[in-house]
Amino acid sequence: MSSSEIDALVAQLDSPEAAVRRRALRGLVRLCPAELPAARRSEVNLHCHTFFSYNARGYSPSRFAWEARIYGLEAAGIVDFDVLDGTEEFLDAGRLLGLKTVAGFETRVFVPEYRARVTNSPHEPGVSYVMSTGFVRPPEPGSEAADVLGQMAACARRRNERMVQRVNAHLEPVTVDYRADLLPLTPAGNVTERHMLAAYVRRAREVLPDRRERAAFWSERLREPVERVHALLDDPVALKALVRARLMKHGGVGYAPPQEGRFPDLNSVVRMTLDCGAVPVGGWLDGTNDGERDPDELFAFWRSRGIEAVCIIPDRNWNVADPRERAVKAAHLNAAVQAAARLSMPLIVGTEMNADGQRFVDSFDVPELAPHRRAFLDGAHFAWGHTLLRMTAGAGATGAWAEAHFGGDRARRNEFFRRLGAVVYPGVAVRDRLTAMGAGVEPQAALAALETHA
Repeated sequence: MSSSEIDALVAQLDSPEAAVRRRALRGLVRLCPAELPAARRSEVNLHCHTFFSYNARGYSPSRFAWEARIYGLEAAGIVDFDVLDGTEEFLDAGRLLGLKTVAGFETRVFVPEYRARVTNSPHEPGVSYVMSTGFVRPPEPGSEAADVLGQMAACARRRNERMVQRVNAHLEPVTVDYRADLLPLTPAGNVTERHMLAAYVRRAREVLPDRRERAAFWSERLREPVERVHALLDDPVALKALVRARLMKHGGVGYAPPQEGRFPDLNSVVRMTLDCGAVPVGGWLDGTNDGERDPDELFAFWRSRGIEAVCIIPDRNWNVADPRERAVKAAHLNAAVQAAARLSMPLIVGTEMNADGQRFVDSFDVPELAPHRRAFLDGAHFAWGHTLLRMTAGAGATGAWAEAHFGGDRARRNEFFRRLGAVVYPGVAVRDRLTAMGAGVEPQAALAALETHA
């Protein structure tokens, strides 16, 4: 097969049509076996957004799975804002490619206990990003869990619609229509701030094709010197970042202060995650906000609310230009990793990929991250071990099965799922054996089924 034919199939992986994506992936696996390396790197990315929320490269779940497999990632994970639309596609792609895959969502919740402190959502006391991993399918339609997931998406949609109204009023005549301009940018109608940014920057080019007029417009509306705006017109990544900071974030015309009722409730999101047999995950930013100063306190609070793991975006914790700031953030990262270990909370790490310029995978060999590589791999193996057993036997790291076999011994539970997830991707026969064992499977029997056929 020619390189142009391969490129055409790869491009089809980002089609809005699920059938086209599925057919393209099967074609690539059948026609390009040499593209799939046998060896895996000791690298993971378990926090990648797809086009079901926003991916800066336009990746679908199938495309990310393909790129992860040909790169040689040990494990890959998707997380989309307020939806689970890509879950089954991503896990199916993992089975087809022999790639360890996990799936979940990300959302923002209001936490009354932290109403006076900022945790991982800058300038927003009481608001926190939380995630999940280990879903094997969306909740059953009509279930309480499905209602909660629907409410999460509805809350986000209301916030976004109000933001568009406020930003439109400020940017007139550069305006966008939520239904006509934004909904078509996502295959399932899940609009995010990133979609809005792309739409506003594009609309400005359409309404103001003259470069000088466009620079003057952005200079006035963003309160930025026109000379700098002229330079930013050649740097769309920086321009979008400035538009987002000035108009959509704290202090901007589109921003609304956090209030209860505008965000889902933490307890309901955690309960929904557990009801679906998945793993609730708390988010760590970089330790510089007052609510993150003591990671032991924060993580213990999360655990008291049913959160079992900690998500970290490593790049935020070291990749800064100022050496002193880098040292401070690296020290905070060390403290967070140590606190998570003390509380037996696995680490889920990744790069997001929902903004231009973000990495495909972290630089795990840099001095600030190298000491934590093993903890990052262990967390990925835990998440995949849970997902594998949930997909096959219907058992996992949360729920009655884990309680029956491990009680409150989180360290022993985590080690079991880590070992399960560290084994090479199991073939069909092994997966069938686990499925046959069902929810009555014993931990040692599950390990034996994998480790004796690795």
